[in-house]
Amino acid sequence: MPLQCVIDVEASGFGAGSYPIEVGLVRADGQAYCSLITPEPEWQHWTAEAEHMHGITRQSLATFGKPARTVAMQLNDCLRGQTVFTDAWYHDYQWLAKLFDAACTPQAFQLKDLRTLLSEEAMARWKTTREQVTKDLRLQRHRASNDARVLQQTLLRLTAQGR
Repeated sequence: MPLQCVIDVEASGFGAGSYPIEVGLVRADGQAYCSLITPEPEWQHWTAEAEHMHGITRQSLATFGKPARTVAMQLNDCLRGQTVFTDAWYHDYQWLAKLFDAACTPQAFQLKDLRTLLSEEAMARWKTTREQVTKDLRLQRHRASNDARVLQQTLLRLTAQGR
């Protein structure tokens, strides 16, 4: 199976009111994209647990984030017409919908659960394979583009071993 385009979204928390704060992806050609997102004025939800997990502060978003419209347009330019895979379809779908809604623009790519690419046997090996890939890649930060790279390489490793 060829490399797949994989996306990951970091958020302000989970549940109602949470919103995307960073999006990262790795395309099938290996090109990566990552951006912090400046929260919209009505996006107020924030949890310390999520911040502890991804290490992104509100101050970082204010300093380095891009407006939702800019990020949405860049994603569309990068992914137009493609199918993009995620390991957290339910959450990432909602957060991307919130991003594109704030940008007042339709999403130009399709989001699918990467589990659709794997057999039950491969899914049973997912956790251990992902841990090994993370160790092999020596990525220090839990950030969206790093997570997308780990997901893509885990998927590649599992499909190379047989679906």
